[in-house]
Amino acid sequence: MPSPDHRIINGIDVKKRIISDVKAYTEQQSDMPRLISVLIGDVPEADVYVRNQARGAEQAGLPFERVNWPSDITQEDCKSRILAMNDDPSVLGIILQRPVPGHINVRSMQSAIHPLKDVEGMNPASIGNIVYSDVALAPCTAAASVALIKETGLPMEGLEVVMIGHSEIVGKPAAMMLMAEGCTVTVCHHMTRSVPMHSRRADVVVVAVGKAHLVGPDMIKPGAAVIDIGINQIETEDGVKIVGDVDTDAVLDVAGWITPVPGGVGPVTVAILMRNAMVAHQRQIAAGWL
Repeated sequence: MPSPDHRIINGIDVKKRIISDVKAYTEQQSDMPRLISVLIGDVPEADVYVRNQARGAEQAGLPFERVNWPSDITQEDCKSRILAMNDDPSVLGIILQRPVPGHINVRSMQSAIHPLKDVEGMNPASIGNIVYSDVALAPCTAAASVALIKETGLPMEGLEVVMIGHSEIVGKPAAMMLMAEGCTVTVCHHMTRSVPMHSRRADVVVVAVGKAHLVGPDMIKPGAAVIDIGINQIETEDGVKIVGDVDTDAVLDVAGWITPVPGGVGPVTVAILMRNAMVAHQRQIAAGWL
């Protein structure tokens, strides 16, 4: 049996370690409140995420409940239900699955989730806290990318990182989290004149664009770490295949480390959600809620 490629950062191994830490915490608690995953309407594309979250919660010793609200629910009813969960001590955290129906303002719903129950780190207050280096309840995918960079063993202080993509839920918070770690961060986006000019000098390249094989070996400095957050479906002769934003096989010849897709950022994102739930529990106790 061939030995594992040391250049591949195995997200499943990282997930197991984080989940194990959370499990050790929950086993010491007499009664853990539950995580609630909210789906509004029929959201088949979210089913796989909910299943992964439920599995992660079970492994971590966290009660988990999936609730489905009708697709024609009003904005006001949504908000009132979320506010009721904010006031319910049996609810540890609220996960709002996306997408939501068009008549529901998702940002308003995320804002309605109390920051101490915002295990996804999507409330504007949670994201704003990152500016002040409070990253304990940060957006899960952004936090997962930082955790995977740390897996390389590279010193974070002064590390040159290029973030390709500047979304509100991944790119921007990841950049702020990396700055909180002491990294020097350049953020590239669709208006950046020459992304390769920036990425070729980086010690670490983080990609979250949603475009299959956007990043090739000509964009990576030899020995650099590449964190691939993208999830894309492409048609192949054998059917549909899930790939990232990085041409993994080609970049592997250049990079020092790379995350696979699938099996890289995804599993760690689920683990970070469980770690956030643990932090939320600690903070709710400190606030006198529990």
